[in-house]
Amino acid sequence: MRLRLAHCTTTELRAWTALTGPQMHHLVRQLWEIAPDTGRGRSWALPFADRVLLIVLAYRTNLTMQQLGTLFGVSHAAAYRVVARLA
Repeated sequence: MRLRLAHCTTTELRAWTALTGPQMHHLVRQLWEIAPDTGRGRSWALPFADRVLLIVLAYRTNLTMQQLGTLFGVSHAAAYRVVARLA
């Protein structure tokens, strides 16, 4: 199973994050202004919006990096890099 923000229903998003769709999109826009995807190097395995969702889930739930990686279909190291970069 790969969790993606674009495929989440309002009910699922509310259950996982306690945020509504417009609140989540507002958060994505705010974080994009602070830390956009610019620079050199390899591209991220997850789109920016999904990385924000991963961080929200990491803060909201008590899931390990292994569990978050499995939930999003990436390695636990990639999940850790997302949290380290944007948190």
